[in-house]
Amino acid sequence: QVQLVESGGGLVQAVGSLRLSCSASGVILSINTMGWYRQTPGKQRELVAGITSGRTTNYAESVKGRFTISRDNAKNTVYLQMNSLKPEDTAVYYCTAQGVYDVVTSSLYDYWGQGTQVTVSS
Repeated sequence: QVQLVESGGGLVQAVGSLRLSCSASGVILSINTMGWYRQTPGKQRELVAGITSGRTTNYAESVKGRFTISRDNAKNTVYLQMNSLKPEDTAVYYCTAQGVYDVVTSSLYDYWGQGTQVTVSS
């Protein structure tokens, strides 16, 4: 089994910065895509940023130029550097790992973290 653990959320003032991290634990050969989604009450969970094993990235239009996603393949860890934060960035941020190759079962699986709260004050 694989587990994702997120950290780095918290309270920050507008235009401030936070850095989120998420590490996958377990016996893992590779992870195709890692990324971050966010969700606020009453809204659909939306993609914030994703990154492939080859480090190809994509971002939601609302965060382009402000957020940067990166990963350390050796550590099975993904990061989200969030700069110039706005109150509308307030949400629960969820880490995801998709296309995770489990060495024990020789199979691919998708996983989600439990979420970390990011609150940006106005």
